[in-house]
Amino acid sequence: MEVLEGNESRCSNQFRMDKQVFLMLVNYLEKILKGSRNMSIVEMLAMFLYILGQGQTNRNTQERFQRSGETVSRYFDIMLEIFYNMAKVLIKPLDPEFRSIPQEILTDSRYMPHFKDCIGAIDGVHVQASISPCDQVPYIGRKGIPTQNVLAICNFNMQFTFVCVGWEGTAHDSRVFLSALRNPRSNFPKPPNGKYYVVDAGYPQMKGYLGPYKGERYHLPHFRRGDEPTGHKEIFNHAHSSLRGVIERTFGIWKKKWSILRDMPHFPYEKQVKIVIATMALHNYIRRHGQQDIDFDESGNYSSEETSEEMEDNKHDGDGLGRQEMEVLRNAIAQSLMNSSI
Repeated sequence: MEVLEGNESRCSNQFRMDKQVFLMLVNYLEKILKGSRNMSIVEMLAMFLYILGQGQTNRNTQERFQRSGETVSRYFDIMLEIFYNMAKVLIKPLDPEFRSIPQEILTDSRYMPHFKDCIGAIDGVHVQASISPCDQVPYIGRKGIPTQNVLAICNFNMQFTFVCVGWEGTAHDSRVFLSALRNPRSNFPKPPNGKYYVVDAGYPQMKGYLGPYKGERYHLPHFRRGDEPTGHKEIFNHAHSSLRGVIERTFGIWKKKWSILRDMPHFPYEKQVKIVIATMALHNYIRRHGQQDIDFDESGNYSSEETSEEMEDNKHDGDGLGRQEMEVLRNAIAQSLMNSSI
């Protein structure tokens, strides 16, 4: 294929990954799939990534690859199933026991030793959904368009370690979170004793899930536009927001890389859900194997596009003992941050 033989940037622009990662995926696919007489695995993968990465229609893909509409659809579905199933291997914690301190915390004096027991960040994100007009109402949330609410956990290397997909856009993040947490079949990676995830104030205050101080400045733009953080609560919130920003950057990279997420085609909803999962699996694969991926290199400028739900009344405010334990931890970290700033 001419794209693979040209300038390195052509592969990244067309297929959203560098040539080395593309060929690694081809090598993987050759072990589980046979090319046909008329189409190689290279072309199958290229066509699939072209649709996901460029958000291209079936008609435009027909023209680009000189294939029939039926052929484009058939091989897209084959590839989609493969990467949907790959997610079971790719979207999970690399260290299920969370025994070591994340390298990104260990080597950053802003977070070490204060957040040494943090294992990741949790948040929700909305993905545009294509829903028939008669069924749209449950999917139209605060964005004013039909969306799918997606819950995700990421580590500090910007890899997804858990996803819960398919919820209507009107579903509150805390409802999606509690459903995933309580469902044994979801394989939610619960934090071991003494470890925790960082969450925003819209999530229940429970053991293992550390939120900010409510009623204080929290989001980083609030600090950039005003005075420096003062007092232990603002200092904690500033550090917490900075640390939790990893999931906002991860969402930003993921959505930028896969244009289909910003303009979902009129596929059955189940297929739209699979596309979300498949693109997250590809995101992780690229992060692990793409050493020079430009989207990850430019990740520092991403910020959340979501309107925070944290000010809404939270009917699931956690259990009493767990809430108290996290309050003690939050106060201890705040004091540690104060001491280090003196």
